[in-house]
Amino acid sequence: MRRRRLRAALTAAVLTTATLAALPAAVPPASAIPAPAVLPLASAVPAAPAHQAAARDWSMAVVDSTMARYTPATIGGWSYPVGLYLYGQYLVHRRTHDPRLLSYIKSYADRFVSSDGSINQSFNSLDSMQAGRLLVILHHETGQDRYGKAAQKIRDRLNSYPRTSDGGFWHADTSSRAHQLWADGTYMVNPFLVEYGAEFHDSAYTDEEAARQLYVYGRHLQVANGLLRHAYDESRTASWADPATGLAPEHWCRAVGWYAMALTDVLDAIPAGQSQRPQLLGIFRTLASALEKYQDPVSGRWFQVVDKGARPDNWTETSCSSMFTYALDRGARQGYLDPHFKAVARRGYEGVLARLSVGTDGRTNLADISVGTDVGDYAYYVGRTRAVNDFHGLGAFLIMNEQLRGD
Repeated sequence: MRRRRLRAALTAAVLTTATLAALPAAVPPASAIPAPAVLPLASAVPAAPAHQAAARDWSMAVVDSTMARYTPATIGGWSYPVGLYLYGQYLVHRRTHDPRLLSYIKSYADRFVSSDGSINQSFNSLDSMQAGRLLVILHHETGQDRYGKAAQKIRDRLNSYPRTSDGGFWHADTSSRAHQLWADGTYMVNPFLVEYGAEFHDSAYTDEEAARQLYVYGRHLQVANGLLRHAYDESRTASWADPATGLAPEHWCRAVGWYAMALTDVLDAIPAGQSQRPQLLGIFRTLASALEKYQDPVSGRWFQVVDKGARPDNWTETSCSSMFTYALDRGARQGYLDPHFKAVARRGYEGVLARLSVGTDGRTNLADISVGTDVGDYAYYVGRTRAVNDFHGLGAFLIMNEQLRGD
């Protein structure tokens, strides 16, 4: 029972191809979506149109390209962008059973986890906890206790981790982040929590805590238009905080994407009778309707500042488009959302594929990914660097593609 439950939690993003329902015929063909208009890759050839993409396993293409660019020693330090990408790589491993993919993840984690299970991380921010999912995965896959001991350090840190007055985890245990809830943080800790609980028989705590966190964050961050603001400051002292509401001024797309993915993964894991499940479903359905409203009708993607797509300097961003696509499709297939959201997700999927190209070196390139981002105003968000092959985008792409590739 323990293995069956964890397997369900760890693979919540993966659907067996044979069970995928056909999408409505009203979904526009890929040819209706224009090729990328920005960040041209001089050495690249265009990606195949989405209706031809099924002939190639784009998840494996992205993973092979990334492993060719980086070794486990050079891919980066202990961080959430690398953790996100490697989680996506694990999903590809679960489908393909390619041992190289899991070996790569293990080699990365072994840079930080000692033979006795110690890990040189303080876990004083939610961001630092996201890669803990890899520790739960490796304990499950290898049976080695040291990964469980390392993961337990995150679980134990939450016992004393600072919270808002209504129980929300601060974004970080630092003076500059005190009393603040960032939508980003929901993905950094809550999927880890439910997966840790399933693996280590701690679900009585972890499921309740994850649901509570999502509810507290959603109650503060979701506003009348259905979207979430990037952040909330209970103290109202942050430079970006509205003095009356404590809210950040904008709907930054990836912050909303983090919350949407966390919500989906936690709903997949918690029991049907969990007390806050109805409230979480209500938040999800309201958010989904807003995402449908603000989806770019031309590209199928979503804008860096979600609700201001009409502004000429705004631009469609690839990582959040992947996140929304995953959450909407998964939500519709799991019955959390109306089935018509599969068509909304399909337009998003084709839009993201239009940002994928293959260079003359045979490696994939994924464009228009916002680099790591603080809380700011409109000009700050639209001025962020539009990177190629940033791990935020690669990880989100893999999670999305493993969800929709069988269509």
